[in-house]
Amino acid sequence: MVDINIQEMIFQFLGGLGIFLFGIKFMGDGLQKSAGDRLRDLLDKYTTNPIMGILTGILVTVLIQSSSGTTVITVGLVSAGFMTLRQAIGVIMGANIGTTITAFIIGIDVGEYALPIIFVGAVMLFFFKNERIHNIGQVIFGFGFLFFGLELMSTGMKPLRSFEWFLDLTVSLSEHSLLGVLVGTVFTLIVQSSSATIGILQGLFGEGLIDLNGALPVLFGDNIGTTITAILASIGASITARRAAAVHVLFNVIGATVFLILLVPFTAVISWFQSTLGLNPEMTIAFAHGTFNVTNTLIMIPFIGLYAWIVTKIIPGEDKVIEFKPKYLDPILLDQAPAFALGHAKKETLRMGGFAVQGLKETKNYLLNHDASSLATGKQIEEALNNLDHKITDYLVKVSSNSLSQHESDEHSILMHMINDIERIGDHFENILELTEHQVNHKITITDEATKHLDEMFSVAIQAATSAMEAFENMDKELAHKVVEHERTLDKMERQLRKQHILRLNKSVCTPQAGLLFVDILSNLERIGDHAKNIAETLIGEQN
Repeated sequence: MVDINIQEMIFQFLGGLGIFLFGIKFMGDGLQKSAGDRLRDLLDKYTTNPIMGILTGILVTVLIQSSSGTTVITVGLVSAGFMTLRQAIGVIMGANIGTTITAFIIGIDVGEYALPIIFVGAVMLFFFKNERIHNIGQVIFGFGFLFFGLELMSTGMKPLRSFEWFLDLTVSLSEHSLLGVLVGTVFTLIVQSSSATIGILQGLFGEGLIDLNGALPVLFGDNIGTTITAILASIGASITARRAAAVHVLFNVIGATVFLILLVPFTAVISWFQSTLGLNPEMTIAFAHGTFNVTNTLIMIPFIGLYAWIVTKIIPGEDKVIEFKPKYLDPILLDQAPAFALGHAKKETLRMGGFAVQGLKETKNYLLNHDASSLATGKQIEEALNNLDHKITDYLVKVSSNSLSQHESDEHSILMHMINDIERIGDHFENILELTEHQVNHKITITDEATKHLDEMFSVAIQAATSAMEAFENMDKELAHKVVEHERTLDKMERQLRKQHILRLNKSVCTPQAGLLFVDILSNLERIGDHAKNIAETLIGEQN
């Protein structure tokens, strides 16, 4: 009978934990969909100084209900050159405060209404077609699941009071605070959700299974464990992104250490909060979590520069950053000097073209050598191209609202066409990156002969794109005609290599999966040649 109870207890706890994690993820995804791309813009625009970074970090974390999610987005923005290390440190500090909101939500005892909340969310998800209502339904559904999971976990943990070994463990946690930190760290490392660890801690404290002296060190350890997500996100990322992840670890470890030293007065403060404000056990832990993170952040704000210096020493080296932001699009020139604005738009377009060529080279390296860093850089460049495409197009639309001469109108038209072709080159090398990634993940082997042919065709495609950019920069008609010749060569190579591929298939030298990959890559390379030719022909037509 005892065995059955133990099984039921374990199943309820694990099932509840799974439902809780699903609820947090589902709710966060719904909030993120509602916010759309505004989250990224928010982090990009409002992190000009550490204080703004902290406030933005709090807001974004509250919106997506995940400090790990905010940190991962931040690491990505740092890696992409959208954000400096100092800005990122502020956002990471803010994320630590923002994540405490989940604990306060849990502190509001609405567990008995979890099932009706799930029903309301389900109705909005399944009976409404409107996307906005659908997203809100997802948030409500996830919210209900969060509390349903907590209820199950709480029910599963109730019998623990009858086990002597567990009571001994909680006594050990109270007496040995370092053990509590270790337990909190390890558990959060496993589930990769600080909110889940805090939720379980609130349940244990609510059931009287652990006292405040034992709970607080576990809470400190939870803050250390949550850094694992940022570390995982920074693997293979830029040096600055790895430094941002290191700051997250350093900030949380130092904070936990400081509060561990001040554990006795901190416990007294939280006990005072509990008795003075009449807090329930769950809300007491929420207050402890919030007080810890807010105080830790306030203490650490003056040391942001020191943190940046320390991680730069720990992780040395020059960073290769892809700068998403435009460099030359000066808004002042739009009304004052539209002709100069066009010149600046041309410089930005050429910079965009340089990224496209760099992206092609990184893609070729990944295709031939399966270098993971080239895959990451290639994807970043493609994102940079998309961003620059939007920014330059918006700028040119504003330029066109002014009166332009015929020559300026022609140049404006060329730039509009050119940025579209450069962006399409990015789409095609992204396709090749994804095809190669599929090849690597599924261990598909392309024959040496086919690889040699792809190498040759890629070289011609890179030459076509490079020459197109140079021709445009120097208004070189002769070089533009060479680009057209390169494109014809690519067309010819594609036809010949397709025929040779069919011969290899007939001889069973290569597999059908490898053959499909090969043909798709050929097609994308041929299309890259078409877009390079479009740029050249626009230039030739203008000069004619």
